[in-house]
Amino acid sequence: MLGTLPVNNPFGAPVYFKETVTSTMDEARLFLDKASGTVIAADEQTDGRGRSGRYWKMNRGENLSFTIVLRYPCIEKIPPALTLRTGLAVACAIESFLIEEFTTEDFAGSQLAGKILVKWPNDVMLPDKDGRGRKAVGILTEADGGNVYIGIGVNAAQRDFPPELSEKACSILQMVIKDSHYDDIMTGQLQEQLVKKRFTLLEKILSRLFDELHNASCKSNWRKRLEEKLYMKDCRVRFVPGLPEEQSGGQVSAVEGTLLGIGESGEIRIMCDSGEVLSFITGELSKAPI
Repeated sequence: MLGTLPVNNPFGAPVYFKETVTSTMDEARLFLDKASGTVIAADEQTDGRGRSGRYWKMNRGENLSFTIVLRYPCIEKIPPALTLRTGLAVACAIESFLIEEFTTEDFAGSQLAGKILVKWPNDVMLPDKDGRGRKAVGILTEADGGNVYIGIGVNAAQRDFPPELSEKACSILQMVIKDSHYDDIMTGQLQEQLVKKRFTLLEKILSRLFDELHNASCKSNWRKRLEEKLYMKDCRVRFVPGLPEEQSGGQVSAVEGTLLGIGESGEIRIMCDSGEVLSFITGELSKAPI
């Protein structure tokens, strides 16, 4: 059953909610008559998907899954680097959320301030106890003409992940309690609070995204602010260009070099050992092997 959430949406459109959907992206595509900025959130996705058709799995009722529909007159009017700028909005919103909602005597949410980073092209990373980044947010952007669907999945209150994901993924809950002497009762209390306040986080994400797209100051300096939060910037990286089907077929070779930053259209810029600077619009980024 389709309901609405009492969430302030600066885009001036409804925020709908369903307990279970195949995916919020599929659901959003049914909103043909809904205004730009309309949101659909869900407690559970039975067929959630990420980039390149990968399956996106989240525990029911513990996290935040939603899609926002943005409408533009034509595809040429879609803002550049929209996925990355959405990632920047989400990273800033999570920091603000933790500082305002979870900085208390027991829950030191402010410890993550300045440490939440954006990984090119569509992830938000939180640091683990060894300083490595682990994926806490996935973003999927699809366009149909001037209609844009931005799907966002935030691992909010999930305590653990399947073995195949435990070294790559994390939740806000896991990162807030790391290195702390939290017993099961305190962890349960924090988890309960995160579940209750996940729609407060949704509201903050919508507010930040609205500013990123409509505030003149944000629009003029998004690259600078994004590069300040760019995961692995100035580090040695390994990059495999192209689409997954090209990579698996052995048709492309990996590039190693230093991650310099982001271009005007959101392309990644890497300086090779030869000093040549290369730009790519698709591919897979990882740390270079030692």
